[in-house]
Amino acid sequence: MKRDLLTILDLKKEEILQLIKLAQDFKKKAKRQKVILKGKTLAMIFEKHSTRTRVSFEVAMVQLGGHPLVIDSQSSQLSRGESIADTAKVLSRYVDGIMFRANRHQDIVEMAQHATIPVINGLSDLYHPVQVLSDLLTLAENFKDIKKLSVCYLGDWNNLTRSWINAAIRLGFVLKIACPQLTWPSENDRRALKDYSNIEVMPDAQAAVRGSNVLYTDAWVSMGQSEHPSKEQFYPYQINAALLKNAAPKAIVLHCLPAHRGEEITDEVMDGPASRVFDQAENRLHMQKAILKMLLK
Repeated sequence: MKRDLLTILDLKKEEILQLIKLAQDFKKKAKRQKVILKGKTLAMIFEKHSTRTRVSFEVAMVQLGGHPLVIDSQSSQLSRGESIADTAKVLSRYVDGIMFRANRHQDIVEMAQHATIPVINGLSDLYHPVQVLSDLLTLAENFKDIKKLSVCYLGDWNNLTRSWINAAIRLGFVLKIACPQLTWPSENDRRALKDYSNIEVMPDAQAAVRGSNVLYTDAWVSMGQSEHPSKEQFYPYQINAALLKNAAPKAIVLHCLPAHRGEEITDEVMDGPASRVFDQAENRLHMQKAILKMLLK
């Protein structure tokens, strides 16, 4: 029976921990795993620009002995109106898996419904599971027990926020989300979060950061979106040296990149001793290997 990875909630707690362990093993063994996916092919469909997602999946497939196939939606029949369903059915007869970086999450859901091979969400407007799974690997490298951590997400409510919520639901760590009220989720979404005492949404960045082990941020304007009408409201959520002082001792700072330095994060912090931003970027490669092994082997 095929498995898809559309959101982190597609995984059980034990499977997330298994992926982290597998990624750690891949990181230790570096490039010495060339036969795991020998003869396998991954189709990678891109509707949005990509650096880390494309390079990490492409290199992961090569290092595991498989073959990555990049499909630009603008140069494929998708741009001429071929349906998602038909594309899924055809690709299922050619390749062993599909990684889809899409504008609309519903298109990834539709791809998975019609494909007979695993479909991986490489990013959508609602979720970015492969990024947050990689981030959990970075947490595991810096702390003994992820489940006992307090993670603070600062900035815009977006696909990463939702994926961090899913991770907190599965693993049980404390998640504090600090963002301007103009970006807050709907009342229905907030009511749903009330079922989880370990997740809290608040407008006060200083209060959210206090005692947190991990500070996490992303661009204030997500890819493909227009500028927020009042960007000034985000500056209280900037990760800077003053805000970092309120965090727990030995707290680390993460950013999924690309960063708009001087906006959501300062140079001083991003290049400082608390930053794990580039370790985090490297870990995309090792976690993609783990995901590919779990779904394709």
